[in-house]
Amino acid sequence: MGKYRVTFLPDKKEIEVEDGTTLLQTAEQAGIQLNTLCGGEGLCGECRLQVVDGKARADKNAIGFFSKDELKKGFVLACQTRVEDDLQVNVPARSLAGETQIITEGTAIAYSEPEKVVLHKRPYDPATFFEPLVSKVYLELPEPTLADNTADIERVTRELRKKVGRDSYEISLVCLQNLAEKLRRHDWKVTATVAWDNNVGRILSIDGGDTTDRHYGLAIDVGTTTVVMQLIDLATGKVIGVEGSHNLQARYGEDIISRMVFACGRGSLDQVHKAIITNINNLLDTLSRNKKVDKNDITAIVAAGNTTMSHFLLNLMPCNIRLEPYVPTATVYPQVVAQEIGIDINPQGVLEVMPGVASYVGGDIVAGILACGMADKPETKCLIDVGTNGEIVIGNNEWLVCCSASAGPAFEGGGSRCGMRAARGAIQKVGINDNELTYETIGKAKPRGICGSGLIDTIYELVRNGIIGPEGKFNTSRKDKRLIEEDDPRYILALPEETESGEAVSISESEIANILKSKGAVFAAIKSLADYVGLKSEQLDTIYVAGGFGSSLDINKAVAIGLLPDIDRSRIQFIGNSSVMGARMALLSTPAFEKAIAIARKMTNIELSNYPPFMDEFIAALFLPHTDSSLFPSVHYDGPS
Repeated sequence: MGKYRVTFLPDKKEIEVEDGTTLLQTAEQAGIQLNTLCGGEGLCGECRLQVVDGKARADKNAIGFFSKDELKKGFVLACQTRVEDDLQVNVPARSLAGETQIITEGTAIAYSEPEKVVLHKRPYDPATFFEPLVSKVYLELPEPTLADNTADIERVTRELRKKVGRDSYEISLVCLQNLAEKLRRHDWKVTATVAWDNNVGRILSIDGGDTTDRHYGLAIDVGTTTVVMQLIDLATGKVIGVEGSHNLQARYGEDIISRMVFACGRGSLDQVHKAIITNINNLLDTLSRNKKVDKNDITAIVAAGNTTMSHFLLNLMPCNIRLEPYVPTATVYPQVVAQEIGIDINPQGVLEVMPGVASYVGGDIVAGILACGMADKPETKCLIDVGTNGEIVIGNNEWLVCCSASAGPAFEGGGSRCGMRAARGAIQKVGINDNELTYETIGKAKPRGICGSGLIDTIYELVRNGIIGPEGKFNTSRKDKRLIEEDDPRYILALPEETESGEAVSISESEIANILKSKGAVFAAIKSLADYVGLKSEQLDTIYVAGGFGSSLDINKAVAIGLLPDIDRSRIQFIGNSSVMGARMALLSTPAFEKAIAIARKMTNIELSNYPPFMDEFIAALFLPHTDSSLFPSVHYDGPS
């Protein structure tokens, strides 16, 4: 089998690959991350490349993604095209995965030691006891005598009972084997590192002298799109470093369904599992190096992710999650030694994964509930996390109901020719006034596409100015230089000369219909859940919006298009990365982690596919803002301006 050289332009990255290697695989080997919403199945059309020199073998089924002119220019799908010659390939900017905007939520918590109560810097970060999942306890043991000749390990646990106040302890054989020598060499002054699991203390290590000032843990948000890690001083509770990166699993599909298909079909679970472990170890290397922390001093991790991501992290087969009746392997996970799954911390350090509820309501949502405190107070509140799935929780300290609505990829830039995630060059804000369009991009870069918040702005501005009607159809009788009348009419947001690629950024009528379906699914889920418990939206004390999507969302516009309920805007709050915040709270407090398990167990999950009113609500919500205008009394479009 021959080998060929492939050069990727404009960066001139060269790599040699075997005959028959796909251009997607070739790009990955060259360190180029392409958009692959479908995981390389040839279904999304996002991994577009232009072969400018040489011969490649393209699958004929990919032709439908390109115009005749693009085919003449050599455009192909990377995942459906194989190398059979030396090639020069141009990589359009919109085909790159880009640097996703990552919400790290880096606010530290300060603790007062005597009362052991958290002091808060943010109102939605509820109080909890400072009692880390792994503790370091300094012990000065009495030397054995004929009158007190109890076993060495009993001497240790006896002192732990006095200092900590818990009764049950266990120790590994490895830790026990050199205990006698260590106690005597250090004059019976040692530090015990103890992990708590179901009220049992597992002694991870016993070190000579007082090492309590060198004790760290990690809180990790294992997101579908991004992975965020906080390095925390377990002696003080302070966040001392934060890092984030794009999830490397994206090469197997941008969404969890594509990744499950890969893991359970043409690929393997091990590949997807190793990708997230590589993510975690890369972030860990960066944090430990920058903060000068010895990884051997990191003894605890709490990770939060949706149910599928938690399965990938622990190398659990997720195949039945996507198949009716949608059954995960587990929703409450065992405490594991982190090194067993390849995470490079202290060899005896432990990993806890936040508990989930169901196949599509996972530990990230439970972490969010813990973080915003909605399970602590009698007021009825709502938590919304909008991604490919829109997870919604309504409840208070007595009850919690939840559901997952398939919002699709629209709010993450998917399903739109010019859609992209919230990365550099994405249009994130749009305004139309006096027939003049303005926009703002992430990083103030030339436009590369449009992300979720920009799409919401666009829909609002189009309907407010009468460019589209309430049903989402263009007003073709209107004379507008930006409105291009084709089989699928399009509206130009950024002209070719303004963009990075030289191609216009636009939105079509069919793409608007997809966005209406996504916003309709989210609102219908909120209303269905509220109706299920006999509430109206105005009875919700607060609506929390979590995740990166909310960070640049215009509340008024989100309400005006019918995505969020029409309540007093001051009662809608963005809470950033509540997943990592909840993971951090659980890491710093054994009671908080136990509370998270209790929260997950008391949540009632409503399967919307089996809830008949949902479909009626969904159809009613496919309108701007809604077919029932009484649900949006404050929404009045100004008309053209």
